[in-house]
Amino acid sequence: MVRPCRHRLGEKLTAQWTAHLCGLCLALRGDHGQLARIVTNYDGLLISVLTEAQAERPDAGRRTAGPCPLRGMRTASVAHGEGARLAAAVSLVLASAKMRDHVADGDGMLARKPVAFAARRVAASWDRAGARTGSDVGFDTAVLVDAVDRQTGIETLAGPGTPVLTVTEPTETATAAAFAHTAVLAGRPHNAVPLAEAGRLFGRLAHLLDAVEDREADAASGAWNPLTATGTPLEEARRLADDAVHGIRLALREVDWASGVSPGGHSSDGGLAHRLLVHELPNSVRRAFGTVSCAHGTGPYAPSGIPGGPGAPLPPEPPRRDRRGLLAGCAVWLGLACTCQLCCGTYEDPWSGERKEGPCTNCDCSGCGDCCNCCECCNCCGEDGCCDGCDCGCDCGC
Repeated sequence: MVRPCRHRLGEKLTAQWTAHLCGLCLALRGDHGQLARIVTNYDGLLISVLTEAQAERPDAGRRTAGPCPLRGMRTASVAHGEGARLAAAVSLVLASAKMRDHVADGDGMLARKPVAFAARRVAASWDRAGARTGSDVGFDTAVLVDAVDRQTGIETLAGPGTPVLTVTEPTETATAAAFAHTAVLAGRPHNAVPLAEAGRLFGRLAHLLDAVEDREADAASGAWNPLTATGTPLEEARRLADDAVHGIRLALREVDWASGVSPGGHSSDGGLAHRLLVHELPNSVRRAFGTVSCAHGTGPYAPSGIPGGPGAPLPPEPPRRDRRGLLAGCAVWLGLACTCQLCCGTYEDPWSGERKEGPCTNCDCSGCGDCCNCCECCNCCGEDGCCDGCDCGCDCGC
């Protein structure tokens, strides 16, 4: 749901965002093996971001990671520690639930019994792995499993006239628990209440926007959709989504961020959490309801759910290298493509090392043209005075 564009994040926050994305991916690999890395997702890294934003020493949760194709075979400073591990545990358990749901529905290849059997085995493994990691950081993943189990029963009973918020409740409960536990990990238990409220509304928003985006496809395939099943019109869904965004903004004002971070989160440590949850969520709502605020958020190069998907910020420029061989060049090309750098970045040719620019690199912000609506950098500033005087790291020159 949260897919920031590098033009809106700015250089400083882009680096922080990438550190958390890579940190989640590596936490999954480190604790659970290579296959687990496929559940890396943009929303999951918010858990790591929130934990670091409350920590007294955020730099203590960083380490230098080795070369990776998704970073153009470069090393990088990445997030690690309890925040990244909690994000990994939550991502695994929820991905397991989603896989079981697809098996139950017989979606695609999962309609074949051997494939479905293998998928159930993987899902069960992820459940156990997530529970182990959750236990290591003091988080009981049973609240997530219970939410998933209750979701099925609620959907079975829901029909015309059922409030759509009845359907979103299990998701709200799960995300509230995950957000609140970041306060415990950071040693700020008094933050648990406002973060639980922010998490509850984030879960509501995620469920609603997913339903809006899938509405037509679900109708075509005959799949269950909460809006269709409950008879909720799009206008009501939009009102609930906007209310959730506003509620998250208000809840975050009550959070006690790390030293040097104002209650609004407008500094180098809390700034990323503020940027993603206050500035980017309105973009998510506009995107779901048909108004895309930045063309870079719809890049065609990477599948969702792995590092460097649509809208991923670009990694820093690589050093000049000697000409690579065929296989090594292909690996680097894959990394550049998956981070959208071939589309809208400056990069070196994976084989020759020749400096090149993507077709969308020379964005003319002066007119806010088709390439990227750069003047949307701080698009929610001024609405209800939410960001008066904030420094969100926006470096667009409009």
